[in-house]
Amino acid sequence: MLTIRRAAERMHTQIGWLDSRHTFSFGEHHDPRYMGFRALRVINEDRVAPGQGFGTHSHRDMEILSYVLEGALRHQDSMGTGSVISPGDVQRMTAGTGVLHSEQNASATETVHFLQIWVQPARKRLQPSYEQRAFPTRDRMGRLTLVASQDGREGSVTIHQDVNLYSAVLEAGNHATLPLEGGRSIWVQVARGNVRVNDSELEAGDGAALADESAAELEASVPAEILLFDLA
Repeated sequence: MLTIRRAAERMHTQIGWLDSRHTFSFGEHHDPRYMGFRALRVINEDRVAPGQGFGTHSHRDMEILSYVLEGALRHQDSMGTGSVISPGDVQRMTAGTGVLHSEQNASATETVHFLQIWVQPARKRLQPSYEQRAFPTRDRMGRLTLVASQDGREGSVTIHQDVNLYSAVLEAGNHATLPLEGGRSIWVQVARGNVRVNDSELEAGDGAALADESAAELEASVPAEILLFDLA
């Protein structure tokens, strides 16, 4: 079974410096039909104006991933980490027992466009930690590349949950397939472009849940970038 969450149906926050689309319930936006999918709790597509950003705020008991599509995102936290996240980078922050952090557009002239993803960890009260790795476009071109996993294999960042996160950059006509093992489910998020998932057409911003299927079959109809979550 494949269930589609269309981009235009997402909840929307717009303030002076922030344009954010919420795939699942977030903050003041609550929809009991969309509270997450398996351990996947948040997918926010954020556009932050030049020189602006999220001031210092707290999190706990959550795995937070940042995936930049355009521009650059500056991160600082109470663990002493300071970094800039660029396209192709995957950042993972384990909030665990509690962490303070801020996220700012690193540019004074260009908008930063990124996905903020939250995953519920398998255990609470983990030690806060930070990890960031680069996955160049050439390594993700035409195939599903593992960028986050529970065991950190294949050079992926380590996420404290039974989730495998793949990224793919596809040219028109490219195919990619991920078999679905018994009892697992898949969420596909289209970051840009158009992709056929099994027999359904998805556009940028669309998401789709797959369960009780044998595999996720992807085919790009135009150049596209996708994230695929393989979830217990």
